[in-house]
Amino acid sequence: QEHLVESGGGLVHPGGSLTLSCLVSGLSFRAYTMRWLRQAPGKERELVALINPEGTYREHADFAKDRFSIYRDYDENRVYLRMNSLKPEDTAMYYCNARHNRDDFWGQGTQVTVSS
Repeated sequence: QEHLVESGGGLVHPGGSLTLSCLVSGLSFRAYTMRWLRQAPGKERELVALINPEGTYREHADFAKDRFSIYRDYDENRVYLRMNSLKPEDTAMYYCNARHNRDDFWGQGTQVTVSS
């Protein structure tokens, strides 16, 4: 059974930092492209960042460049999203996604709220 479990969300002040974590089990972690997406109330889900199976290619959305960083740990089967200089508009539910060919698995999400 495939499981993706996000953690690390919470309430943070503007300018603060958070690191999200996604623990992956039940699938071959090294075969999957891992993605972080987010969805704010009333908005569509959008891609934040992705990393290829080998960890050699990363892509970040324009709003995430220079502030967010995706990386993965093969020993722990985890993918992380380090978020710095957080803004109120970063408030959203953040989701972890694993994708390989036709396989597409999702976590339940972790809430990030940026507010003073």
